[in-house]
Amino acid sequence: MKRLCLVVFVFVVCVTHLLGQDVGNATFYHNRFHGRRTSDGSRYNKDSMTCAHKTYPFGTLLKVRNPKNQKEVIVKVTDRGPFSKRLAIDLSYRAADEIGIIRRGVAPVEISIYQPVELPFKADEIPQIHPYPSFVDNKKQFPLPVFKHKDEKRFHFQPKSRKFASRKQIKSKRCYNQN
Repeated sequence: MKRLCLVVFVFVVCVTHLLGQDVGNATFYHNRFHGRRTSDGSRYNKDSMTCAHKTYPFGTLLKVRNPKNQKEVIVKVTDRGPFSKRLAIDLSYRAADEIGIIRRGVAPVEISIYQPVELPFKADEIPQIHPYPSFVDNKKQFPLPVFKHKDEKRFHFQPKSRKFASRKQIKSKRCYNQN
């Protein structure tokens, strides 16, 4: 029985370590620390998303999740602490409020390193998608249709054209190219 418990314990510890999650209790800074300097030299602000951790380097982004309500926040390590064996992390007041541990004071959390997703392209290279119809000056505007041939009734829209026609123009057929 002891051997089985030991095997299960080692398995759980290994899986937790492989997933990169640290499980421990979290608390939050008292309001009297607002405006004081932290270990990295910046000033603590109770409305910022910061935390204190014993081992992670300054500037590391951590994802802190409350397993009771599944809420999570991303915080930046700016201070050292907490200096208690039963606590794993100190959160700013706002971060603690967002995951719902203000009323309890101390709550179990899961801590993991946050790695932001990097896009393979720049944000300004994203193609602009214009809704159809687009709303300009509170009038519904439609792209100008163009006939492929004189005899065809089907039409397509000019993709490079920035011209727009109103419903009235489309109904009166004044917007079609007559080539």
